[in-house]
Amino acid sequence: MLNYEISGNGQEKLVLLHGFMENILVWEEMEQRLSKDFTIIKIDLPGHGLSKIYGEVHTMELNADEIKKVTQKLKLEKFHLLGHSMGGYTALAFADKFPEDLKSLTLFFSTYFADDDEKKEQRRKSFRVIKDAFAHYVNAGIPNLFNENEKDILEGKIEFAKEIALSTKPEGVLAAVKGMIERTDKSHVLRNFEGKILVIAGKHDHAVKTEMTIKNLPDKTNVKSYIIDCGHNGQLEKPTICAEIINTELLHNLPKNLLF
Repeated sequence: MLNYEISGNGQEKLVLLHGFMENILVWEEMEQRLSKDFTIIKIDLPGHGLSKIYGEVHTMELNADEIKKVTQKLKLEKFHLLGHSMGGYTALAFADKFPEDLKSLTLFFSTYFADDDEKKEQRRKSFRVIKDAFAHYVNAGIPNLFNENEKDILEGKIEFAKEIALSTKPEGVLAAVKGMIERTDKSHVLRNFEGKILVIAGKHDHAVKTEMTIKNLPDKTNVKSYIIDCGHNGQLEKPTICAEIINTELLHNLPKNLLF
């Protein structure tokens, strides 16, 4: 079973899924700011953190099935699910397969679009680098996930993200990359999902297509979106603002589509 940690004893259950080359440690700063009304369940995705590698390819559906095993063990019913980046892709797969389990779905610096051909090719080209020069892959790629205008003040956060990435087994990283290539468009999930849908995106996020993601959200009353002045890692770059939005949106309500 996947590695997980539980904190708090609030009535509302919030499951947090980290992104690519991350683990549950990335949530610590934001977690401190989340409401005490939440019980927080942080899960290491397959091949990341303390969770095992399941095979050569970790599809988002496989990830979702393993998340389901954890939530079943914990007897979670009607919980909130939030996924960062690849965790968002996994959350979409979960919502597609098990929508009845969820109160809300939060895409956290993520998207419901599949990779385009260019992105798929970039991922394929990364296979050899991951195998033969993993440290270079991490050190070259991680800084690009942060707001380029604030890299000086984010230096410590960037190094922290590198440390976590370097602790990930290259085989797990490869399985995740191959799984992300295979994922399909999940626009239908947002159209069909009846719970609250929250999208938190970064103005300077070059890892996902923020503008296209926000622009093509379904026009439904249960959908809210926010664009924050940061890069791809809001949980590290802007933990206070992100936590405030999550607290307010999942526990209360705010006017639609705000810009921070």
